[in-house]
Amino acid sequence: MRYINNMRKMKKYLLWFANENIEFRRPEIDSLLALMNIKMKFLQEPQNSEPFWIVQFESEDDVKKLAERSVSLKMCLELWAYAETTTKLHDILKSYQKSFYESHIATEQSFKIKVETFCKHFTQKEKVEKIEQFNYLPVEGTVKLKDPDVCLQYIEYYGTIPTKVPDEPYYVFFGKWITDGLRQLIQTLSLKSRKFIGNTSMDPELSLLMANQAQIKNGDMVLDPFVGSGSLLIAAAQFGGYVIGTDINYLMLHGKTKPSRIKQKVREINESIKANMEQYKIGHRYLDVLVNDFSCSFWRDDVKFDAIITDPPYGIREATERVGTEKENYIVSEEHLSTHIPSKVEYGISRIYGDLISFSLKHLKLGGRLVCWFPIFRETYTEDGLPSHPCLKLVANSEQVLSKLTSRRLLTFEKIEEPTPGSKINIQNILDFREKYFETREETRSEKRIREAELRNQNRIKYLNKK
Repeated sequence: MRYINNMRKMKKYLLWFANENIEFRRPEIDSLLALMNIKMKFLQEPQNSEPFWIVQFESEDDVKKLAERSVSLKMCLELWAYAETTTKLHDILKSYQKSFYESHIATEQSFKIKVETFCKHFTQKEKVEKIEQFNYLPVEGTVKLKDPDVCLQYIEYYGTIPTKVPDEPYYVFFGKWITDGLRQLIQTLSLKSRKFIGNTSMDPELSLLMANQAQIKNGDMVLDPFVGSGSLLIAAAQFGGYVIGTDINYLMLHGKTKPSRIKQKVREINESIKANMEQYKIGHRYLDVLVNDFSCSFWRDDVKFDAIITDPPYGIREATERVGTEKENYIVSEEHLSTHIPSKVEYGISRIYGDLISFSLKHLKLGGRLVCWFPIFRETYTEDGLPSHPCLKLVANSEQVLSKLTSRRLLTFEKIEEPTPGSKINIQNILDFREKYFETREETRSEKRIREAELRNQNRIKYLNKK
């Protein structure tokens, strides 16, 4: 009965999302709702392509708490009315008592009405005409276009296909603006202005989505075992995590790799992951980055992390390597030991993810999350080809399309229990992505020229040998 009463008290809200990374909306919001213990109820089950959800929350504070962490959310409205036509919308608003409006906008408060359209452009004159249609609203405050006390929002939704825009909107919405999402942080963390980046630096929005799906909160210990240029550490630290990273690439961690920016010929002296953290005023949350071969873990058994977020190498734009040698009984003499640089061998994808799952089982706290990318071929993808273990529950699995043939999936695992001796990690069906990628990839023009030149040279040698 208490639950039913709470549902009756819950207000109606419109969550409006940015029209990108669509598959990641639900996992991010679900993760944040669970993290903050917020109750949300759908009044209309959302369609994947639609940029809005119609929902209920118990309080406006809950809406604001969710929005201040979400990078998928563009804005939130307290929804007063919505309909399939503007006429129906106006009829609904006209049916409300004056006391309804007085409870939302006091006489001394300033206000404005803002018009937005989705998938159709209107001139400023046309928008003003739409605003004037609301002149019947019994609102007595003064109109103030800049920084009003209350912002009322009118939205027309014309679908998601720019080439098939209807004459009339599919839905129209009207309500009171509550808050914006955290979209501005994406621009703040832009790679264009970041001090230190690499060829595979993670896009800021995806980095923040990963941190949210990992449910990182203030004081958490967060690890990225394939840290690269540290993009994921920045996102984790933004939400209060104390971050540490490891990588086998000594040159990357010391800022000595070839610059990734086209016009930059040499790296600056102080380019580093630490410099990035200081750039964003989160240096106090940076613990360290360590050169480490992930296949040879050096952590104490009792070291535990609240979250592990990472993008392991696939062997395409970055090498999949581990320390090792194919020589039998290879020993480094003592006189060469101090200057010895270990050789490396191929670190197959199935072994990488097997080690990642094994590490998480051992070093992830109970209830902690592992969030990682996993490359796939779209045509042959099945969930059986993902790494798995009974103690790690797959709570989210979203696709980012890379090409006609390939994509990568963002996997979010939650550790639900400690492993028992003998429990097995399932990596048997993991495809060798690198090998299949180069088998199916179309040749570039330069590669085709090289291959044809080699073939001509081979034919020339055969001809000379015959003579």
